[in-house]
Order: sequence, then C-alpha cells, then structure tokens
Amino acid sequence: MTRDKRRTSESRVQRKSESQTQPERKQDRKQSSAQQTSGKPKGTRFGAVSLFNPLWCYHGFRMAVVGLSCFGLIMVFSSSAVSAASAGKSPFLNSMSQVVFCIIGLVLGVICALMPAKLYRRFGFSVVCLSGFLQLLTFTPLGVGQYGNNGWIAIGSLTLQPAEFVKFALCIWLPSALIIARKRYAKEGLKAYGITGAVYAVLLLLVLGGKDLGTAMIIVMIGIVAFLLAGFPGKWMAVLVGVMGVMVTVLILSSPNRRSRVLAAYSACSASDAQSICYQSMHARYAMASGGLLGVGLGNSREKWNYLPAAHNDFIFAIIGEETGFVGAAMVIAVFVILGWCLVFTALQLKDRYSSMVLMCIATWLVGQALVNIGVVVGLFPVFGVPMPFISAGGSSMIMCLVASGVAVGLMRQQPEIKADSSRL
Repeated sequence: MTRDKRRTSESRVQRKSESQTQPERKQDRKQSSAQQTSGKPKGTRFGAVSLFNPLWCYHGFRMAVVGLSCFGLIMVFSSSAVSAASAGKSPFLNSMSQVVFCIIGLVLGVICALMPAKLYRRFGFSVVCLSGFLQLLTFTPLGVGQYGNNGWIAIGSLTLQPAEFVKFALCIWLPSALIIARKRYAKEGLKAYGITGAVYAVLLLLVLGGKDLGTAMIIVMIGIVAFLLAGFPGKWMAVLVGVMGVMVTVLILSSPNRRSRVLAAYSACSASDAQSICYQSMHARYAMASGGLLGVGLGNSREKWNYLPAAHNDFIFAIIGEETGFVGAAMVIAVFVILGWCLVFTALQLKDRYSSMVLMCIATWLVGQALVNIGVVVGLFPVFGVPMPFISAGGSSMIMCLVASGVAVGLMRQQPEIKADSSRL
C-alpha cells in the first residue's frame, strides 16, 4: 500500500510540473515561430518608430548624406551639360569635376570620422585662425569675384570659397569656446564672452566684406544656435539679434543690387525688371511650375538651355523640380528633414555637451542652408546665392559638407548604442 501511495503522489507531482511548463513551452514556440516567419529579431523597431532609434538615426544619417551626394552628381550633369556644350566645352566637365570633389570630400570625411572629439576641441581655435586667414586672402590680388560676390580666391586654375571653411571652423570651435566662457561667466560676467564674441564678429565681418550676404546669414544662424545652447544670457541675446537685424537692414539699403533683389522678391516685377533683376527668379518659378506632379523627365528640362542662370549651382533645385516634379522635390526636402532630425535626436542623447552642441551647429548649417536655398528658388526669400548642400555644383561646398558629415558621424558614435554597434564591425 505504501508503494502504491508513493507512485500515485509522484505521478501527481509529475503531471502538475508538466501542466505548469506546458504554457511556457507554447509561448516559447510562438515567439520562435514569429521570429522565424518575420525574420526580424525581437526588440527591433521599424516604421516611424525607427526615427527614435539611435542606430537607425546613425545609419540613416550616413545613407542620407551618400544618397544626396549621388543624386547631386546626377543633377549637376543634367543641369550643366547643355550650357557647357554651348560654350564649346565637354558636357561632362562640371559633373566630372564634381565627382572628384565628392571623392576628396568622402576621403576627408572618413578620416574625420575616425578622429576623437578631444582633437577638435584642442585644435578648434587653430582651425578658426586658418579660416580667417583664408578669408582675408579674398581682399588680396588672389581674390576673385563671382555672381557679384568677392568671396573666392584663385590659386592657379583652382578656385576656393573660404567662407565654406569658416562655417566648418565655427561649428567645431564655437561650442568649446562658449562652454569655457559659460563657466567663467559667474565670476567675470559678460566679459567672459568677450574674446569669443570678438573672434566670431571678425569672421562675420570678413564674410560680409566680400558682399556675401547669403553665407553671412548661415553664419549668423550657426552663431545664434551655439550661443543659445551655451546658455548665453537671454536679454543680451535679444540685443545681439537686434543689432544683427539692423546691420542686415543697413547692408540691404546701402546696396542698390541687394535692395532691388529684395523688392523683386516681395513686389510685382515690371516689364523692364523681367529682363534684369527678376529674370533669374522668374525662370526658377517657370521651371518649378512646368514640373507639375511627376516632372518632365530626367534630362528633359527646358530652363537649363541657357534660360536659367546658375542652373547647376544656386538654382539647381529649380531643375530638380522641373525634371522630377513635386514628388522628386518633396523627396529631397524629406531627406534633408531626416538628416537634420537624426543629428538633433542623437545630439539630445549625448552626455558630452561639446559633442552635442557641435551636432546641433552642423544640423543648423546643413539643413538651414538647404531650406534657404529652396526658399530662394520658390520665391520665399530674395536671391542670396547659397548652394544646396551635397547637391549644388562647387568644390568648396561639397568637400566641407562631407567633412562636416564625417565629424558628425564620429561624434554620433559616442552614443552608447551606436558605440556598441560600431565596435562589432
């Protein structure tokens, strides 16, 4: 009898344990089958939620930069082939030059991505001094003028725009200088920002001296974002913004060319203006309007047949709108929005304040300049003459935008999830 009781009790215990483990086994089977059918590891985020995933932002930013650069090479060829051929040059001249600039920028960008953030903090002021020296050369016999601006230097057959280097220098130097000034503000007051503000003002005045108001506006945007993130006193920030606004107004009113551009953008153009000051903006709108929803087809633009000046430079977005239509233009804008979001989202997650501020400054530069360029083409802003990052033809802009992207990639790797993912590669 005792043996039978023991057997029955053991069988009951065995049945109970099996009944408890059976639901767990079913749940494991469901999870494994779900993973096998979907092919997606548990915890991976897809769709719109991926925009809040650091890894997706990291890879999305790199894909956006490469995608815009490749698309830019296509559009530079499409928008410049006709004008180059009509001038007796090779139709591949501008596009092949852009390919060379793109390769140089990618190589330098990869090198910058491998450098630590402390290196930029250490040599940031030296980079600023070098950029100021290059900008000073525009006032020497080496300086040359294009499109009414004197912001280029010519060394043999090579033409450089130092203002693009100034933007990059400010993005990596201003954050560290302002962080140091903020720490000294409690003891020294507003004097703590004296040297930093003076260097920034000198660079801004050098760019304005070359009559490049568009680039000066981008530099002002970078400075405002950097000073705000550094905790600059709000009342003095309002005073500085007011002073800058007065300066811009004076510069516009003092130049007949700038004044006519502003009037042409916000007032009706007369018959005489249609062939002079309004000519470029009017043909840009013609291009956008003729594009419609899907565009006239890649390579089939009519405005690029020497009707639209600077079709492959500052007004390349008009050719994009004409050849790819509203859909293509909207996709370009969406990529820039994603690019900026990835930089801002990663910057908010970084613990290093310097790296976070640098990412925010680079986002202001790249996305802000793209929006200004688009605003000029569609008539929201006067003609400023700023290129579209990664897309417009121009060696200085392409190289420095890719270098800035490389710096951003290196700083984004400080985020824990991105750092862990990069260490596996």
